[in-house]
Amino acid sequence: MNEIPQNPNQNANQTPGQKKRRVEMTVRPTGPILPPSNIQGNALMVVIAIMAFLACLTLGGVSMVRATAAGWQSQISREITIQIKPEEGLDMGAALVKARDLALTFVGTRDGQIMDDSATARLLEPWLGTGLNLEDLPVPRLIVITIDETSPPDFDAMRALLNEEVPQAFLDDHRTWVDRLVQMARTTVLIGSGILILVFTAMVLTVVFATRGALSGNRHIIEVLHFVGAEGSFVAQEFQKHFLKISMKGAAVGAVLAASFFALASFWQSRSLATPESDQATALFGTFTIGWGGYLGIFATMIVIALLTTITARLTVMRTIYEIDLIRSDPARTDGLLDD
Repeated sequence: MNEIPQNPNQNANQTPGQKKRRVEMTVRPTGPILPPSNIQGNALMVVIAIMAFLACLTLGGVSMVRATAAGWQSQISREITIQIKPEEGLDMGAALVKARDLALTFVGTRDGQIMDDSATARLLEPWLGTGLNLEDLPVPRLIVITIDETSPPDFDAMRALLNEEVPQAFLDDHRTWVDRLVQMARTTVLIGSGILILVFTAMVLTVVFATRGALSGNRHIIEVLHFVGAEGSFVAQEFQKHFLKISMKGAAVGAVLAASFFALASFWQSRSLATPESDQATALFGTFTIGWGGYLGIFATMIVIALLTTITARLTVMRTIYEIDLIRSDPARTDGLLDD
């Protein structure tokens, strides 16, 4: 055999006992199968952010209305009023004290407060103006009795005793107002829940179609991976990861915007008490505080949107691979599958 000639310069440069240096091989870093950002992905992220914001805003609004209605109902249920009509020769002060003491003798009452002249004048101020002299007007006087909601007193017995001892007294237990308020609260919550269901339905449909639209732009990647022998589960997993990142970013942006809206509205309302703007907003919408339950609902909505997008991406990829296999097995089905 012929020996391979050695380079004399190479032997001259090496010192005795020095080993030949091996050339280190560098592995080129692998890139993601899907591009980290493209037009379809950015558009899907914007759509998810908008739908997440609307869904979280509706969820917070329903939670706020429910809490406000429950507060109204609880406040009215905690109190009853005794109204004493003025008559000629009636000692109003003594009648007020007597009616209050009689009411407090019943089990289930906690406290009684007689509304003084200044408090009564403030109640009539929106209709009769300021500077009223109640002694010149036949204005009924009120007693507010605080009761135990869990164990209320016997209203019929209290009403009968007051009619016997103080004929000018009239007991109002607010049951009519409470029933109306309960019906109004239930109707409001039902309407809000219906709106929430519609928003979530629109969100589901929008996210599903937006995800499928974004995947249609990457169909060629699915075909290449499938043709080179990649398993369907591997391809679906790669697309799941990609669209999970997109959906989490979009849903997080929408949820943070909705939570920030309620937090800023609550802060503004607390800083602008006793102003016309705050009073009108409170009268129309109640307090803008949604509590920890509302914020947990916003977080849950964000998770649901992310899972929905991920599941849609997986099902769409698996359906695409199934269509590719059908086309390869029977090319005549191409037109029908493409039309779908």
